[in-house]
Amino acid sequence: MIFSICSLSVVPVRAGRKYKSEMVTQLLFGEVVECWEKNGEWTKIRCVWDNQIGWVPTNQLNPITEEEANRYQSNFACCMELAQPAIASDHFLPLTMGASLPCFDGMRFEIAGTSYSFSGQVITPQNIQTSIDLLIKLARKYLYAPELEGGRSPFGIDSTGLIQILFKMIGVAMPRDAYLQARKGDNIDFYEQAAIGDLVFFQDKNGHINHVGIICDKDRILHTFGKVRIDKIDHFGIFNVETKKYTHKLRVIKRVLQANIANSKNVPKTEEAEITNQIEMFK
Repeated sequence: MIFSICSLSVVPVRAGRKYKSEMVTQLLFGEVVECWEKNGEWTKIRCVWDNQIGWVPTNQLNPITEEEANRYQSNFACCMELAQPAIASDHFLPLTMGASLPCFDGMRFEIAGTSYSFSGQVITPQNIQTSIDLLIKLARKYLYAPELEGGRSPFGIDSTGLIQILFKMIGVAMPRDAYLQARKGDNIDFYEQAAIGDLVFFQDKNGHINHVGIICDKDRILHTFGKVRIDKIDHFGIFNVETKKYTHKLRVIKRVLQANIANSKNVPKTEEAEITNQIEMFK
């Protein structure tokens, strides 16, 4: 297998070998892909974290070995800043929230032969105590990010991209599409049983699941609709108080994180974990 890594801030992945083709998703800095074929100036790739397939300009990828691919995927930190530069010897590279910092030692990391220093906040998914409280705090950092179909960054993101990145940062792999995300976790039979941190999925007029949000407070949902926003929700769906209309019809509620870890912020953490993940800076 042939692997590459994204060494730019954000790279579009398109449905076809044209710049005007639909953007199906985005690669964030430090994410690894499997290269399937080259055709002209384009490479067909598979995103290793969610199996999303698409086309990327070959010159926006950096080849890496299979050993490097395995190492980068098993040992990385995630950027917690909306935008923060990584500093190389001759340039700055802005990293967005959710970007991967391979083998980050707390100060530096190396990618595709280039060494960077990074002084922003990070979180290490492999080492943290999974927490609903932390998940919601991360979600609120995206408020007012503009909606962008296929987007995965604070400068443009869609509803499923938001959920995928949030769960990536707490160490939980999620698919890219809403209907696949809806297969994760346990069903919540009645809206009245829903809790903070539950995912709520919505359907279009044909009954297809096409939207997702996360319950962030009592009868409130955080989702992407025009922008990342918080709206009212009930057993019918999402209600927009500005237009006085329901915008999304509820289909199913899923619990991916167990409710009994909702208070995990009270679980004692080691000093090393606090420094590595910088969770205390959210309080």
